[in-house]
Amino acid sequence: MAKKQTRITKYYIIAGEASGDLHASNLIAEIKKNDPNAEFRGFGGDLMQKQGLDLVKHYRTMAYMGFVEVAANLRKVLDNINLCKKDILEYHPDAIILVDYPGFNLRIADFAHKQGLKVIYYISPQVWAWKRRRVSKIKATVDKMLVILPFEEEFYKQYGIDVTYVGNPLLDELKKFGQGNRSIFLRRNNLGAKREIIALLPGSRPQEIKRTLGTMLKIVPHFPEYQFVVAGVSSVDNALYKRIIGKTDVFLVENQTYDLLQNASAAVVTSGTATLETALLSVPEVVCYKATRFSFRIAKWLVKVKYICLVNLVMDREVVKELIQNDMTEENMVSELSRLLRDGNRQRELLEDYDELHERLGSAGASAKAAEVIIGELRKN
Repeated sequence: MAKKQTRITKYYIIAGEASGDLHASNLIAEIKKNDPNAEFRGFGGDLMQKQGLDLVKHYRTMAYMGFVEVAANLRKVLDNINLCKKDILEYHPDAIILVDYPGFNLRIADFAHKQGLKVIYYISPQVWAWKRRRVSKIKATVDKMLVILPFEEEFYKQYGIDVTYVGNPLLDELKKFGQGNRSIFLRRNNLGAKREIIALLPGSRPQEIKRTLGTMLKIVPHFPEYQFVVAGVSSVDNALYKRIIGKTDVFLVENQTYDLLQNASAAVVTSGTATLETALLSVPEVVCYKATRFSFRIAKWLVKVKYICLVNLVMDREVVKELIQNDMTEENMVSELSRLLRDGNRQRELLEDYDELHERLGSAGASAKAAEVIIGELRKN
């Protein structure tokens, strides 16, 4: 009697930046636990590849940010989209899993839907903030939305979209990271034990760093009793950080953001995922953001939410101070950072809000729940 052939489940996953690579890699690991016959191909990064993804295109070659940069690289963007479509047709997956990265992924969702493929979106585009016209495209092309912010579930339900809140994957990362050793961290990075640390998180893209880090450094002379440490990321050349830091008395650590935050008394953070990470590690923070004048004008016209910081969005009120565009000044940053460091009432109030934030987000296990839902969706067929 012939042995029954095991059917391979083919997943095509697309992530277009570092955070997407991280969360998609964890998702792949969880899918493999529940679907031993899973096979993965797609666009992403090193972490996804380490989990077994057959990597077609690395996100480093396709990470364009802002209206101006996307427009300047439009030919490359379109070439990448066409490459992706062609590869999907040749691979013919059982499911397309899209991870954030909406400018690219919503085009692929439309294409995949027309091919009759199952389309699952993990980590929602921020359509609740701007470009709400994209909601109709999501409803028409996406079979299942898996969201990581509590308020997103209710948002999509009001449009009749099949959605599940799976929890926030940052909680998984923080649980996995655990508690670092302060002495080892200080010694490894030649940091002094006597002065407390203020962390500077200028973003993960060169454009963000160029626009924010120089302004952040202006506050250093106002706090001589502290040592300032910049959180560098490996996807950005160290030379960029060093050029901006120059002779300023500031340290640079690379790929040690959680270690740095665990040992910091406060942080100045560029708006993005890092604001949520900082809060979940119970570090008082001031949030900053600065775009090009052109991009900011367009965003101001389009954005439909009161806040840009994820902490404030989840809490639906201003928990951490946002210094955006022209408000991101030396004077304002010094004023707010002084409050965070020296006002005991402000510190207590902030930490209580962080506790509530943690409760709203729930417990760890987002990747496992997302994998469970995805496998369940495929078994419906």
